[in-house]
Amino acid sequence: MSRYDEAKQMYAAYGVDTEAALNTLKNIPISVHCWQGDDVIGFDGADSLSGGIQTTGNYPGRAVGPEQLMADIKKAFSLMPGPKKLNLHACYAILGEDKGKVDRDAYTYKHFEPWVKFAKENGIVGIDFNPTFFAHPMMKDGLSLSSPDEEVRTFWVNHGKASLRIAAELGRAMGTKCLVNIWIPDGFKDIPADRLGPRARLKKSLDEILADYDREWVIVAVESKVFGIGVESYTVGSNEFYQNYAAKSNICCLLDTGHYHPTEVVSDKVPALLAFYDQVALHVSRPVRWDSDHVVVLDDEVKEICKEIVRNDAVDKVMIALDYFDASINRIGAWVTGERSVEKALLYALLLPHEDLKALQNSANYGKLMHINELFKTMPLGDVWNEYLSRQGLTDDWYAEAEAYEAEVLSKR
Repeated sequence: MSRYDEAKQMYAAYGVDTEAALNTLKNIPISVHCWQGDDVIGFDGADSLSGGIQTTGNYPGRAVGPEQLMADIKKAFSLMPGPKKLNLHACYAILGEDKGKVDRDAYTYKHFEPWVKFAKENGIVGIDFNPTFFAHPMMKDGLSLSSPDEEVRTFWVNHGKASLRIAAELGRAMGTKCLVNIWIPDGFKDIPADRLGPRARLKKSLDEILADYDREWVIVAVESKVFGIGVESYTVGSNEFYQNYAAKSNICCLLDTGHYHPTEVVSDKVPALLAFYDQVALHVSRPVRWDSDHVVVLDDEVKEICKEIVRNDAVDKVMIALDYFDASINRIGAWVTGERSVEKALLYALLLPHEDLKALQNSANYGKLMHINELFKTMPLGDVWNEYLSRQGLTDDWYAEAEAYEAEVLSKR
């Protein structure tokens, strides 16, 4: 009897069907961010990251240009199980002869068409898209969509509109809906004299951007944040602002695991939003003290998030994406570790007897509830995980491939 067969029997003793769990997991897409490969620099002219976020480290081998980044993504995806979407920022436009002539407010689908070709050639199941409201000369005085300068605000509104048009074309080309996530770094370093004005302008800008877009192929989300570097005292796009705006506008809230106070947990926010929203979007990161975007690992909060997705029958309602960028370690290794960690957390959640646990809670049998939860922490998750990998031609001993790629490709850049 194989280790998987033994694990299958152990889980079956508690009413858990490992085959059903594996069949569910293999169909959950993870949207993997392109920006881990080049430290969020992009292709449209920025030479450093700005806008309240920052990448730390100077590990060699950063991708420069589309060819290198695509090669790195292809390698990283080859080591990741499960279906993947590709998550792009607008700054990854492949401009060609338009570079220096066309700005972000006028980008079109043709500047992202090479990404569609790449995605289709590599079995990627969809593309998500993000307007890039940072690292640009028109990001003036720390403000974009909330700027009192009408020229600045209009530029970014037009960028948002262009992004929605691009996203619709990406969705049609890939045959899957494109999630467009709107995040802006707008805010103030010190205590503001006017808290309402910037939010009124942001509301106006969002209304203008969303006035007309293709809902058949585009899902829009707004992403809040507590603060960023240089905007510690006030963030225009706060959680309260965006949750109300999303409810008013019939769009999604996106929950980033690093964008809240350290005592808040996103796992509790997921079911809170599911009570009101048909869909919820996630950016899975690992905050350390602040929104530091450390590589995702199999920690308690990631497991709790995935438990809420599974136990609430929300696998088809919660759109999972990764969002971290570590420049202090091998970037391929960072990509793969994070994606596999989320997949493991999903598998852990799929292997829990949720209905039995709910029944124990509803009958106030809290002692047995604690006992069963603790028992499952030492069940043979690893054996079921290895079976999942094996069925996709993968193993858990993958890091040597990342090191070989570093030696053969990254170290020579």
